Amino acid sequence: MTRRILVVDDSPTMRSIHSYYLRAAGYEAVEADNGFTALEALERGRCDLALVDVNMPGMDGLTLTRRLRADPHTKTMPVILCSTLVKDADRKAGAEAGADAYITKPPDAAALIAAIERFLV
Repeated sequence: MTRRILVVDDSPTMRSIHSYYLRAAGYEAVEADNGFTALEALERGRCDLALVDVNMPGMDGLTLTRRLRADPHTKTMPVILCSTLVKDADRKAGAEAGADAYITKPPDAAALIAAIERFLV
């Protein structure tokens, strides 16, 4: 069974790069451009993990992560935050929101897949 990864980023370029890496590794990528469209995508079908940008208009990645943790259907789905924000305070905010991991972008393909496979083995 192919694992479905929700890729949430307001940058079409970053969504495309992440989705390309995921598909090359055998995953199915489901794309969303902000937290609201991510929730809509999850209503249409289950995903095994969410790769979420932190800074997005509308609903940002921290708010989305908190919403996912509050929902019984997604509370155990792994969430990896992916951001250009690299300070310890940023990582701490991600952990406090409920993220399982925090990686900096742009990650190379190997780093991205390694982060995902920590949760989907």
